[in-house]
Amino acid sequence: MKDLSLIALFAALGAGGAGLLGWAAVRLLRRRSLALSLFCVAAVTVLAVTSGTFAVAQAMFLSRHDLGVVITVLGMAAVVSLATAALLGRQVVAGSRALTAAARTVGSDTGFAAPEPPLGLELAQLSAELAATSARLAESRARAQALDSSRRELIAWISHDLRTPLAGLRAMAEALEDGVAERPQDYLQRMRTEVERLTGMVDDLFELSRIQAGALSLSLSRASVYDLVDDALAAAHPLARQSGVRLEGRQVAAEPVEVDTGEITRVLGNLLVNAIRSTPEDGVVAVSARRDADQVVLSVTDGCGGIPEPDLPRVFETGWRGSTARTPRPAVPGSSRERVESGGAGLGLAIVRGIVEAHAGRARVYNVAGGCCFEIALPAARS
Repeated sequence: MKDLSLIALFAALGAGGAGLLGWAAVRLLRRRSLALSLFCVAAVTVLAVTSGTFAVAQAMFLSRHDLGVVITVLGMAAVVSLATAALLGRQVVAGSRALTAAARTVGSDTGFAAPEPPLGLELAQLSAELAATSARLAESRARAQALDSSRRELIAWISHDLRTPLAGLRAMAEALEDGVAERPQDYLQRMRTEVERLTGMVDDLFELSRIQAGALSLSLSRASVYDLVDDALAAAHPLARQSGVRLEGRQVAAEPVEVDTGEITRVLGNLLVNAIRSTPEDGVVAVSARRDADQVVLSVTDGCGGIPEPDLPRVFETGWRGSTARTPRPAVPGSSRERVESGGAGLGLAIVRGIVEAHAGRARVYNVAGGCCFEIALPAARS
């Protein structure tokens, strides 16, 4: 037992000295290459084993031949261990450099290019996280580009739609001022109509800004879908009559929903106005409502002739107006439709989506025979 204690003491002294040297070396190399640090750790381990074994061998008074055998074995083991540590360090450095080069592609137009050399588990996990981050950045960049394009389109449409009524107001005001208006009352009526158009555009811009800023405050209350549809149809009836379009309520179920009645009435009004202005004279705009699982689905179907399939995903974008569903059809001179003002700047359907999504619902559009159908799904009220 005493011999074992002495052996343990000599081994500890030999290994402890190597450990102190290794601790100092690791601190000096902590900001250097990872491969060098790994090689240093392996070298310290080999030196500790060698020192401890040599100290014990000396204390045991081995013969010169036996001591040479021990030193030879330790030397060969040290060479193999250090060579393995060097190869491992090179592999880690190669993987790290490859991952560093690949990290430069994160967020680029081409996307993240994963490193080709095989990586260790941790570096492979880091590579996967970088790939996911790159995908999220690409998605965010695409959304930002779409938003920027939508904003440019909105500014262009707003500028166009403001210029037209303002030019008309200026011309009519100058005619009244110069006293050349044959029927001043007609001019005043037209000026009021143009002012109402401008007011509606400003209201839409304000509503859209609240929605996009997340400042839309909802006052929820329980209401029947039947009553909401009935109110919206009554409000849209004068415009439909003036446009020569027939409104129909088809299979409107009296399902309860918990919504902001004012905002949902605005949603239905926007959909109906859009449908009426897109439907030719003698056409039909139909409204229906049904229960679908835990949702209540309201549909507005028009006779616009359909929307091109590539345009369907963009219908609810801010400031976008297509050639069919969101742009009124040309009026026939002298017809009742000629008296209906088109107005708008591609904001109505964007407001519809914003309000519906604020209610945790969804809005979509698809083509049907002779036109298209706008659907909004709202969560049904709890019993």
